[in-house]
Amino acid sequence: METTIYLMRHSEPFKSHMGIRLTNESLLQENEKAPLSINGEKRSEQFAKKDEFKNLNAVWSSNYVRAMATAKYFASSNNLKVNIDERLNERRHGVMSYDELPIDFEQKQINDVNYKVGNGENQKEVQGRMFATLQDILNDNRGKRVVIISHATAITFLLKKWCDIQYPNKYIFKNLFFDGDWDYLETFKLTFDESNDLISINNIKFSC
Repeated sequence: METTIYLMRHSEPFKSHMGIRLTNESLLQENEKAPLSINGEKRSEQFAKKDEFKNLNAVWSSNYVRAMATAKYFASSNNLKVNIDERLNERRHGVMSYDELPIDFEQKQINDVNYKVGNGENQKEVQGRMFATLQDILNDNRGKRVVIISHATAITFLLKKWCDIQYPNKYIFKNLFFDGDWDYLETFKLTFDESNDLISINNIKFSC
């Protein structure tokens, strides 16, 4: 009995129309609260109507606003509720602003599982919570079809559990399945056997 997991990045967030921001919010707070753009809302609604996502059994999301806003369309199209688990959240940077990050921060985090800045998270920590959440979802949904809405870095760190990822452009599981060119709503179809062992990964593309 195979279980299908659609591991998906959230849709396009509200950025291009953002003006002056006079707040004392940290980078983490800013990231958590970012909504979807108008285009992001439209794309999510269109994606959720694709035949691939009919007859879903469950929808899970991080507790970031942009992830939940994406997930609601998949839930609505399948008459489901959106389940929230903060373990699906994006990697915490550990700084107050992007300006405080080293220029090679992303590459160091990919190459060194223990590398982090300030009170942020390293690859090992993010992968651990993402994998634990996935195992819980698999155990509760054997033989079913589930969409999980999360974030690019968190998804990448989870995929490294099974894949050889050569930053920035080679994601390999048995063969090359993704070129590293992340888009919003980037989707990976993972198939697991009844022992929760990964059988296959496919990067599936849709036009809107």
